[in-house]
Amino acid sequence: MPINLNATANIKPLRPTVTTASQQLDNARELQGAFQDFVGKSFYGEMLKAMRSTVGEPAYFHGGNAENVFQQQLDHQLGDEMSKANGGELSAAMFRRQFPKEAALIADSEKQAAASLTDLHALRRR
Repeated sequence: MPINLNATANIKPLRPTVTTASQQLDNARELQGAFQDFVGKSFYGEMLKAMRSTVGEPAYFHGGNAENVFQQQLDHQLGDEMSKANGGELSAAMFRRQFPKEAALIADSEKQAAASLTDLHALRRR
């Protein structure tokens, strides 16, 4: 039986290994994205859940358990969309506080990218 070595290629090692600057930046951005997604979904999910709890069920034309399940799925989708749209502003300060090393690494890379664009602008013909 042949072993497929490519199936284990994406497994990260348990022990820390020497990583390059670009790998560290990629890891920091991946962490920032996961953190933003978690914070956004948690915040907006709880907000929608609290909003739904303030509205009672109507006496007539209520769909019962099926409507409750649909509302939960709708709230989940709305929470996903809201976290994609506004999750960055909500979680940026928390990310800098929780992960200062990764936040500094991302900020430095953004400064370097902005500087290179400024240099290109200076080379523009007049």
